Amino acid sequence: MNSALEALTARLTQAVRPSAPSATESLGSVRVSLGGSLVRRIAGFAGPGYLVAVGYMDPGNWATALGAGSAHGNALLCVVVAASLIAMALQAAAARLGVAGEIDLAQACRRHYPRSVSLLLWVACEIAIVACNLAEVLGMAVGLKLLFDIPLPLGVGLTALDVALALALQRRGIRALEAFIIALITLIGTSFAIEIAWLAPSPAALIAALLPRRELVTHPDMLYLAIGILGATVMPHNLYLHSALVQTRRHERSAHGVRAALRWATLDSTLALSLALLVNVGILVLAAGVFHRPGQAPVTELADAYRLLSPLLGVKAASGLFGIALIASGLSASITGTLAGQIVMEGFLELRISPVRRALLTRALALGPAAIVAASAGDSGITRLLVLSQVVLGVQLPFALVPLLAFTTRRAVLGEFAFGRLAAALLWLLAALVLALTLWGLHALWR
Repeated sequence: MNSALEALTARLTQAVRPSAPSATESLGSVRVSLGGSLVRRIAGFAGPGYLVAVGYMDPGNWATALGAGSAHGNALLCVVVAASLIAMALQAAAARLGVAGEIDLAQACRRHYPRSVSLLLWVACEIAIVACNLAEVLGMAVGLKLLFDIPLPLGVGLTALDVALALALQRRGIRALEAFIIALITLIGTSFAIEIAWLAPSPAALIAALLPRRELVTHPDMLYLAIGILGATVMPHNLYLHSALVQTRRHERSAHGVRAALRWATLDSTLALSLALLVNVGILVLAAGVFHRPGQAPVTELADAYRLLSPLLGVKAASGLFGIALIASGLSASITGTLAGQIVMEGFLELRISPVRRALLTRALALGPAAIVAASAGDSGITRLLVLSQVVLGVQLPFALVPLLAFTTRRAVLGEFAFGRLAAALLWLLAALVLALTLWGLHALWR
């Protein structure tokens, strides 16, 4: 197995072009000041966290939240909140690696692990990226079909155009890319805020749903959805992406400067993921309030949700807003997913090929499987495959999580900027919890 991976790597590296800029270099750098007003400092570091946050509200999240809310009401709301809080802690660790170590997670794996281990981690990450991109491509294709009646296979083909958009934004620099993604996040968030306002759920019921139930680990369907929510929320490739994107900020490299940059980078990702949390809560609460009703079969397909949302909610524009937000979600997540694929390939394999080739290669890994799925599964199988893709992400998470914590909790890698004992113990506890839930879930589902 290892020899086959090394042979594949050798063939790929024949196309290396050392003169080509890396993915982050092609985005340019942003000079930020650690002084000045509070608003100026927040604005200087704001951006990378939002590029990461879109992965936490992609169509895969929609599918798992829709299935959870429709079938079980608000029972899985506590899982969404817990997974988001875990994600905030882990993304803070990814930012620490990039800011303090000036290295992304893929590069760190290549430098500190044997080649065979590094290659296996690369394969695991590529599987996660393909699963994530599959969800994004299918989600956009479903949105195009719902709003414009475009057949699913043709919709999958049209999603390839986002590669051109991603490259155009990269050529304009990191700030242009961040502004575009933030605009899409605003569109998604506003859409669900309006939908929730129309629904007007009971605050007391939502607060009660934050308490975990025993059924979460004893009910097979709830457990399956919980693993899917975990995989959809704590996404492996986002750990690689974040550790690279924070390096687009240029600041004072003294000990004081690095510590200040760590605080602002962590604040950026925490605020961005808080918005993603509100969107995910909104999706589940909307599904629970509209589709979880006595005597009504659960609504698990995105297409069914689109058709039924307006009649059941009693607002004609509800379905349209749902479809628009779905397309925006898939588009924003696919752009950052393509960038993550470039960063991972460069970091693990040291490939320095042109940005166009990088983008086309990473996108092709998703378009092929998505086209097959769209042609064979049709409308009825899309949502099930979206949920399955998120379960795959949950299974792949430990392959990114363990190396990340191994690097950020060791002074041998980050020196004085490594996490202290208390923070390290908490992070490893969270990692153990995630791993235990994943293994328990797979064991329960395969029995």
